[in-house]
Amino acid sequence: QVQLVESGGGSVQPGGSLRLICTVSGSIFSSDTMSWYRQAPGKERELVASMNMDGISSVEDSVKGRFTISVGYAKNTIYLEMNSLKPEDAAVYYCNMPRWDRQFWGQGTQVTVSS
Repeated sequence: QVQLVESGGGSVQPGGSLRLICTVSGSIFSSDTMSWYRQAPGKERELVASMNMDGISSVEDSVKGRFTISVGYAKNTIYLEMNSLKPEDAAVYYCNMPRWDRQFWGQGTQVTVSS
């Protein structure tokens, strides 16, 4: 069984920064792709950024240049560095990993952006 645990959310003012952390129980395999999603109230969950273990990453246009996804040195941690946060970035952020024909999700971490 795989468990994903997110942390690092919080409340910041517009223009602020946060670093989200997703810790995976066990190890991340070389074949895994890790992603961050977010869901704002009344909206569907949307993909924010993805990264495979070859180091190839992608981020959605709405966060390009502001958000960065990376893997931790211990190889069981995924980060989402968020800079220049905007009110529209406020959401619950989820870590995701597909494996064994299943989708594994964390419990989510809340990000609030307001003045």
